[in-house]
Amino acid sequence: MRDKIARMPPATPPQAPPATPPRLPPLHAVRAFVAAARHLSFTRAAAELHVTHSAISRQVRALEDHLGVALFERRVRQVLLTPQGQQFFAQVEPALAQIGAAAQALAAPAAAHTVTINVRPSFAVRWLIPRLPGFVAQCPGIAPNVLTSTVAPDPTSAPFDVAIRRGLAGWPPSVAPQPFLHDQALVVGTPALWAAHPVQAPRDLAAHALLWSRSRSGDWEHWKRQAGVPRLQPASQLQFDHLHFVVQAALDELGFALVPATLVAHDLAAGRLVCPLPGLALPLARHYYGLAPHASPQALRFADWLEQQLQATTGVSAPGAA
Repeated sequence: MRDKIARMPPATPPQAPPATPPRLPPLHAVRAFVAAARHLSFTRAAAELHVTHSAISRQVRALEDHLGVALFERRVRQVLLTPQGQQFFAQVEPALAQIGAAAQALAAPAAAHTVTINVRPSFAVRWLIPRLPGFVAQCPGIAPNVLTSTVAPDPTSAPFDVAIRRGLAGWPPSVAPQPFLHDQALVVGTPALWAAHPVQAPRDLAAHALLWSRSRSGDWEHWKRQAGVPRLQPASQLQFDHLHFVVQAALDELGFALVPATLVAHDLAAGRLVCPLPGLALPLARHYYGLAPHASPQALRFADWLEQQLQATTGVSAPGAA
């Protein structure tokens, strides 16, 4: 018999070991080098990265030790890139920019937190909104959402984080109102209207139209009794739905208005309106603010900002007073 010869499978050639990845230099040292190379200054690189000059120098030296080449030619008060430094800078600067762009593309945008503020329309237009830029500047991560209403605040029907109202009536039991702004009603008009027919005493208002709103229809009668002219008859009267319309009518020189000082503080300070009878202010109920139950940190921050507004006071003087 012919001997059977066993067939052996061909031998598998040995696999090459996986390539060892190159040893990377420390990233913070590369970042320091790129900043120094961009400015050709360790001092300006330190200012860009908010570190010390010596920190930049140490990191660049560590990178040179890692690479085994000199990257900078150091002179008195000046550093210059060596040819090796120029080559390294040309390659690593776009690489760092690419890493930053990739990280920014993956990072989730920071969600803006919202705080809902429930106020009456006139208070929103004339007091709150002109001051909101200050709050946004202080708290850029909080977006104010202004909700206007003429009824008492009710978190069950119209959810809110913070509510502001005049007086203590109508607050729900779940909200504890906190004292806020003192207020008084002032007689105001434009400087031009006052100059045309000066108001030196309450009776001088008889030469003017008086402006008033349905929401505060009794203020002029209360003021006339307090001023000692209960039978004063004006030249005419104009009525509006809301106080901010009354203020606008006064700004448009339609007559004199009796409005809360909180709503015209900016106009008085800017000289758009004047108060001819500052000593005859009509006291008004104080404003209060309230936080919804289980107030969020954003609502608490807004309440802190409201407390800051209490520090601002507005003086009212007669036209032409120093």
